[in-house]
Amino acid sequence: MATIAFGASALKVQTGLWRSMRPVIDAKKCVSCLRCWLQCPDDSIELDADNKVTGINLFFCKGCALCERLCPTKAITMHSESSFADGDAVSGEHPGEVGAHVK
Repeated sequence: MATIAFGASALKVQTGLWRSMRPVIDAKKCVSCLRCWLQCPDDSIELDADNKVTGINLFFCKGCALCERLCPTKAITMHSESSFADGDAVSGEHPGEVGAHVK
């Protein structure tokens, strides 16, 4: 049986460190249909004030690829975390921190 440590604990645990694949959004292809936002089990899809997809919160995304499978325009693609080890920080996460374990 699963338990919850304390109320709203999911917001405190940065489960993105479990990820081995990272979703990347091609803004040119994205039509903000919100299928990814509606179905993301980790509530990781970020929206602006106009409900347009602006990115992915990598602190919580576990890389399940559901967003990629649901995207009707193929705007979301999955990439190995190891390919981001030398990149810039995105959405507050140091890319190499996650990618280091999958090299």
